[in-house]
Amino acid sequence: MKLTINDLYDLSHTKAGEYLKKFTYPWEALEGIKELILEIGKTLSPEEYDHPEEDVWIAKDAKRYPNNYIAGPCIIGHGTEVRPGAFVRGSALVGDNCVVGNSTELKNVILFDNVQVPHYNYVGDSILGYKAHMGAGSITSNVKSDKKPVVIKNEGENLETGRKKVGALVGDRVEVGCNTVLNPGTVVGRDSNIYPVSCVRGVIPENSIYKGKDNIVAKEDK
Repeated sequence: MKLTINDLYDLSHTKAGEYLKKFTYPWEALEGIKELILEIGKTLSPEEYDHPEEDVWIAKDAKRYPNNYIAGPCIIGHGTEVRPGAFVRGSALVGDNCVVGNSTELKNVILFDNVQVPHYNYVGDSILGYKAHMGAGSITSNVKSDKKPVVIKNEGENLETGRKKVGALVGDRVEVGCNTVLNPGTVVGRDSNIYPVSCVRGVIPENSIYKGKDNIVAKEDK
């Protein structure tokens, strides 16, 4: 199944586009997110971005509500909302017109433009593609219970990531239902939907509907 960066993402919808082009698989890009943000931050115009504290850049037209916490390095893009209770732990590249919502926690992530993580979400060591949406209470689990390096399992092939922390690699326009857990190393193809209260692992094909581990169906053409 398709799980390369080019299979999952339209790179025109993120400031990380040129960086991501260096890699074949998205989990390969997780290691350098911190350094990427620091590099991009130095190039941002002070006419467009506030620099309220060290290694934090927030677009002047972003909406930052009271009672949230943003640690650097972090970039918050144009038109993005950071709502009360949000906890940005650092190494977060948040695109334009995103929503980082109530009690949502981000750590070592790339959120493409128009991503919504609006209610009670945890997203760590993950990449969410253009217009991806996490339903209320859905999370990315990024560490295996045995603490061993995460392996991506794809059609009988085991791809070693070499990392103990890998969350989810979610393609463009994916809809993740409420209270879903995306287990470590989950890859969700473009334009797929995940049913609420799902426990997902492995690689989910693009243009599919995940109803359960043994019930994944292709979307019907409209």
